[in-house]
Amino acid sequence: MSVEPKEPDLPQTRLDAAGGGDQPPWDLEEERGGAGVPDSFQRLWTPHRMAYIKGEGKPTGSGPGDGCPFCEIPEMDDEEGLIVARGEAVFVVLNLYPYNSGHLMVVPYRHIADYTELDDAETAELAAYTKRALTALRKASGAQGFNVGLNLGAVAGAGIAAHLHQHVVPRWGGDTNFMPVIGRTKVLPQLLRDTRRLVADAWPQD
Repeated sequence: MSVEPKEPDLPQTRLDAAGGGDQPPWDLEEERGGAGVPDSFQRLWTPHRMAYIKGEGKPTGSGPGDGCPFCEIPEMDDEEGLIVARGEAVFVVLNLYPYNSGHLMVVPYRHIADYTELDDAETAELAAYTKRALTALRKASGAQGFNVGLNLGAVAGAGIAAHLHQHVVPRWGGDTNFMPVIGRTKVLPQLLRDTRRLVADAWPQD
């Protein structure tokens, strides 16, 4: 007598539930050895940020030859370095760990730490390129407001204090919500390379 093979009892997966099950995926009880019982939280996995948390890629010292990324970036091509625009004394680059999509930094080529160390030409071009950044971001993304400023010194929050850089962060109504405030998570809808291309295309010409 032949016996029909029995289908194995497989745990219902999140994809199964999303395909029409009665329970939402976060309510599933799936037994997994050593993993515990699922809770009610959904998670956004951002393993790429571990490099930032560990401080990877940060300078080993305060000199220009100590691995300063702002000294190395101008040697890259625009796409690889996420450079939006280049001037005579400063360049504009996307923040690798942006607060909002389009978060730019205006950076002097010269490795200096303090705003008072800028010469007149550097000061003028940093201001002019900050204005161009505002114009480009309004055109590219319809930004409704901005945070613009310098963090001078590690105690003021500068991640790379040895090389001056001015932040230009575009803002929109409702972009500060429970995700960053409570969840300490920022949801970014666009890849950095795509953002760089859009802002570069919108950059005002001389």
